[in-house]
Amino acid sequence: MPPYAKIAHLANTSGRSWFLTRELGLQHQRAIARCCSAGAAEVAKVSLRTWQGALCKLARVNNKCLRRGSILLALIGAQVMANPLLEAQDRFRELSTYQVTLRSEAADGERQVIRYSYSKPGWVRMEFVQPYRGMVLIYDPIARRVHLWPFGVRHSPSLTLAPDNPLISNRRGHRVDRSDVGALIANMFTLCDQGKVTMLGDAEVAGRPATGIEVIGGAGITVAGIHRYDVWLSQDTRFPLKVQSFDAQGKVIETVDMADAQTEIHFPDRFFTP
Repeated sequence: MPPYAKIAHLANTSGRSWFLTRELGLQHQRAIARCCSAGAAEVAKVSLRTWQGALCKLARVNNKCLRRGSILLALIGAQVMANPLLEAQDRFRELSTYQVTLRSEAADGERQVIRYSYSKPGWVRMEFVQPYRGMVLIYDPIARRVHLWPFGVRHSPSLTLAPDNPLISNRRGHRVDRSDVGALIANMFTLCDQGKVTMLGDAEVAGRPATGIEVIGGAGITVAGIHRYDVWLSQDTRFPLKVQSFDAQGKVIETVDMADAQTEIHFPDRFFTP
C-alpha cells in the first residue's frame, strides 16, 4: 500500500478520508514524479517538505491523525533515503576519486580489461591490459581532449584527439568522456524516469556484500540501445560492482565487472598530466 494510502486509511477513523486521500495522494504523486531526476539529498528534502506541508494541513483536521501521520512521515523519509539507486547517486556526488579494474564482456564475445582511474571534475586515465596491452589514454575534462599513447606514456607516438573521435569509441558507442560511474547512474535515472526500479535482493560479488537492483525503462525507452540494467551495488559504498545491460528484447548487451573498486584513492602527482 503506498504511504499516502496508509495515512488516508488512518484518517478514515476520523471521517476525513476524502480530504486526506485527495491532498496527500496528489502531493505524493508530485514528489515521486521528481524522484528519478533529483539527487538523493534533494529528493529527501522535497519528499520531507511535501509531507510536512501535508501534515500541517492535517493539524487543522484532526490532531490525532497528525500524531499518527508523523510516525508514517518518518518511515517515508527513511524509505526514500534507503533507495539504493538514490544512495548510489548521492555517494558518487560525494566522492573525489576512484580506481577499478574494469572487466567487460560483450554478447559477441569481445572482452576488455582496463585499469580505470577517475578524479573529479572528470579526469580519466585508462591503462589497457586487453586488448592493446600497454596503451594509455587520458581524458582532460578542462581542455576536453584525449591524450593517447599507443605504446605507453613517454613512448612515441602520442596523439591528441576529440573525445568523440571514432578511433577511441568502441562499437557500442562508448566514449571516454561519458565512461565514468556518474554517467552510468545518469543513464539509469533516464530509464527509471518513465520506467521502474525493482529490488533483486542481496548477494555477494567477489566476496563483497552487494544489493541488486533492476532498472528498466518504459515501453520503447532506451539509452544508447540499453533498455534495462541489472546492477549490484556495494552495501558499504553503493558503488556498482557488477553491471549487466540488456536491449529491448531482453538480450544481454554487455556484462561489466568492477568488483575490486576502491574509492578516495590518492593518486601520484601528475598521474593525469604526465
